[in-house]
Amino acid sequence: MALKEQIEGDIKKAMLAKNQGELMALRSIKSLILLAETEKGAKAEIDQETEIKLLTKAAKQRRESAEIFGQQNRPELQEKELAELQVIERYLPKQLSEEELAAKIKEVIDQVGAKSTAEMGKVIGAASKALAGKADGKAISEMVKKLLAQ
Repeated sequence: MALKEQIEGDIKKAMLAKNQGELMALRSIKSLILLAETEKGAKAEIDQETEIKLLTKAAKQRRESAEIFGQQNRPELQEKELAELQVIERYLPKQLSEEELAAKIKEVIDQVGAKSTAEMGKVIGAASKALAGKADGKAISEMVKKLLAQ
C-alpha cells in the first residue's frame, strides 16, 4: 500500500476518533505528498525513496522546532511538535541503533576504500544514500568522523 493511501486511511480513523493532534500531523504529511506530486516535472506518483525523503525532512523540522521551543520555555508548542514527530516517525523505516549504524558505516568505508578523515565526504555521501531514512544525517556524519579518526 502506498503511503498516500495509508495516510488517507489513517486520517479517516483520526477523524472518527476525534484525535486533533494526530489529524493535524497526518494532514501535514498528506500536504507534503500532494505538493511533491504536483511539483513541476514530477511524475503522477512519487516513489518510496521520495516519500522517505519527505518524511525525514518533516521529522527533522519537527525535532528542530521542538528543541527551539524548549529553549524558549514554550512547553505547549514543544509538546505539539513532539506529538507530530511521533506520528511522522510511524511511517519512517525503523531507525538504526548506534551499533547497527557503526557496522553499516564500516561496510561503506570498506566499499569506498577510505583510510583517513580527508576522505570523509565520499564516505558520508555513500552512507547517506545507503542509509536514507534509517539514520539521521547528523548521526551518520558523527559516526563517520569517529570511525575515520581511529
